[in-house]
Amino acid sequence: MLNFKFLLLLLIFVYPLANSSQYSDPIKKLINRLDAQRPSSTVQESAARGVLQRLLPSHSPSFQFKIVSKDACGGHSCFRIENYNKSGRHEAEIVIKGTTAVEIASGLYWYLKYSCGAHISWDKTGGVQISSVPEPGLLPSVKDEGVIIQRPVPWNYYQNVVTSSYSFVWWDWERWEKEIDWMALQGINLPLAFTGQEAIWQKVFMDFNISKQDLNDFFGGPAFLAWARMGNLHGWGGPLSQTWLDQQLSLQKQILSRMLEMGMTPVLPSFSGNVPAALQKIFPGANITRLGNWNTVDGDPRWCCTFLLDPSDPLFVEIGEAFIKQQIKEYGDVTDIYNCDTFNENSPPTDDPAYISLLGAAVYKAMIKGDKNAVWLMQGWLFYSDSAFWKPPQMKALLHSVPFGKMIVLDLFADVKPIWKTSSQFYGTPYVWCMLHNFGGNIEMYGILDSISSGPVDARTSENSTMVGVGLCMEGIEQNPVVYELMSEMAFRSEKVKPVEWLKSYSRRRYGEAIHHIEAAWEILYHTIYNCTDGIADHNTDFVVKFPDWDPSLNSTSSIPREYKKQKLLELLSNQRHFLLETPSSLPQAHLWYPTGEVIHALRLFLNARKHLAGSLTYRYDLVDLTRQALSKLANKVYLEAVTAYREKDEKDLRSHSWKFLHLIKDIDELLAADDNFLLGTWLDSARRSASSPREMRQYEWNARTQVTMWYDNTKTTQSKLHDYANKFWSGLLEDYYLPRASTYFKHLLKSLRENEDFSLEEWRKEWITYSNEWQLDTKLYPVKARGDALAVANRLYRKYFS
Repeated sequence: MLNFKFLLLLLIFVYPLANSSQYSDPIKKLINRLDAQRPSSTVQESAARGVLQRLLPSHSPSFQFKIVSKDACGGHSCFRIENYNKSGRHEAEIVIKGTTAVEIASGLYWYLKYSCGAHISWDKTGGVQISSVPEPGLLPSVKDEGVIIQRPVPWNYYQNVVTSSYSFVWWDWERWEKEIDWMALQGINLPLAFTGQEAIWQKVFMDFNISKQDLNDFFGGPAFLAWARMGNLHGWGGPLSQTWLDQQLSLQKQILSRMLEMGMTPVLPSFSGNVPAALQKIFPGANITRLGNWNTVDGDPRWCCTFLLDPSDPLFVEIGEAFIKQQIKEYGDVTDIYNCDTFNENSPPTDDPAYISLLGAAVYKAMIKGDKNAVWLMQGWLFYSDSAFWKPPQMKALLHSVPFGKMIVLDLFADVKPIWKTSSQFYGTPYVWCMLHNFGGNIEMYGILDSISSGPVDARTSENSTMVGVGLCMEGIEQNPVVYELMSEMAFRSEKVKPVEWLKSYSRRRYGEAIHHIEAAWEILYHTIYNCTDGIADHNTDFVVKFPDWDPSLNSTSSIPREYKKQKLLELLSNQRHFLLETPSSLPQAHLWYPTGEVIHALRLFLNARKHLAGSLTYRYDLVDLTRQALSKLANKVYLEAVTAYREKDEKDLRSHSWKFLHLIKDIDELLAADDNFLLGTWLDSARRSASSPREMRQYEWNARTQVTMWYDNTKTTQSKLHDYANKFWSGLLEDYYLPRASTYFKHLLKSLRENEDFSLEEWRKEWITYSNEWQLDTKLYPVKARGDALAVANRLYRKYFS
């Protein structure tokens, strides 16, 4: 077993106590009120023991758990790790005390990490490495005085409002239980809880004389619920059956029950103004506005242009109150914190600060009419994405429209574009420093470890700081485990982390032993893949999964695809989510922020360790992911060589480079097929298993296929504006979707040269869009278990392309 005691002394010496006077009285009162609502010590200790039993059942007798008051932690949330004074071999060895069950679980993982060299990540990113944990009776002791670690800020927030669609949509209780265990071990105590809200809305709106048929047009399909909830679309992918609504409500009750047992504070939804079209007829005098087009290709009213009830209308408060009260009726009084994003990607009709203040006050009034202690949790994305509207006067008007301490802002993109720095700490409003990191659930190795390891500390210790938490706000989970491990740890770090030292510890824990080649590889990855400093949000634009839609002819007016044009704003989820994308040439450029040669060297180092780590699932996942990354970046280069050959009218080179590009797709698919975590089949199978009838099965599979490909509507010659937004490197998707698309494109390019005629972009679009729509409707079964030897395939592909 590795000796991790030196790491214990190095990394988890008793942290400086947080300053008890740093939080305002309203925030202190909120914290105290939430603390008073938590379940009994017995319930929480039992919940924490359940986490241990599911993780390490053989070691359940080795640990004693105890809930302690904050007085035992200097008035703050903390966990304590102590040795148990035992007299026999079969008694407890380690005592973990915490102010909630989440703190106990966090203390358990901290001990397993830094005393036993263990590692826990999502199952789809390699799972757990617990082989390094000694047998019961032989667990290492901590230093005599024990270890005490406080939270430097009260909250560790989790989820983006779209994570429920990109990652959670097909989950059952078994998968949710694993996720809540993971959340507890990572210290998350403020999770979003959005499941099942459509059933609540059904009951509320029916009380306002809205029929079930009207709601069929209001709700989106399962894979698109997040955007229906935000008022971006309606009806797309639907309708929802009563069975779905009832099952999701039942699941939400299980989720909330476990979160509460763990001592977490769930964040529930509230009313943002999004209403069914039928409400206009029932309340003709209400101030209801039809919103503009959100990313449809031609404004199709079947799913375009939703309806917004103005917050200044008295009906807004009435519906908002009814919704919160209905949640309390269903779930009990489980929280005081509610999410609402009325103005996210939906600017008020005027920039008059007085009007904005009235709107904000109305939104808050709807909350407190339903829950007198309500606190408004708002995503701060609008202050970045629509900064032209939200100038200081408008920001202040909204942020100060509610009593101080009754609003908490998520600084959603703080890992790249922190708003707290440019807004005087959100003008005194409490906020959570968040890492956004992922868009659309894309699979790409990417991160900014320097920002994560220092940003939260800089924000918390800055002058007049109003920071009250850290948060994980990714759009999709189950990727880049190193990023989420470090970010979660920052919830318990009051000082900056040195990434190089931390990564050495991380690699030893993740694989269960120290291997020089691996440690050297991770240092390279830290300086390359995980050191993106260009300020571009990493929405994967690799050509394999986001194939350029353009005419590469030199004299073509469509020479550069819209998303690749120089100084063109890259559209992300909506027409207001923009980032500047520099394009240094007349060719499309996929996002690349590091020298690929260095990453290929890191891959070689990883491969050198394959004999030592052949049985490690965490190593296999990382090796497959790193090989995929290297091959995908190579494919970008090969694609550009192919279109350059076309421009130079070199048919031989075009044929050669396009052949290589297509074979790269095939080879990547073979690689991904050898690991259970990169399979299209598991995504589609989970969708089908969520259905209660053959009709639902076909509907849900269409939802699942459409989300990861075309996403939204299209015409025969115009692809969806959101096509490939949620692209995935999954075996099956590459072979049966990305490969035919690219093959068809190159076929048309070759025909153009061979017959000396213009490239017909429209004909190619017709062909591949037709193919896409047929594929979306298909029901072909894909493997749900890996086939092949991932290590052997990775080594062979390295030799084929890089040696």
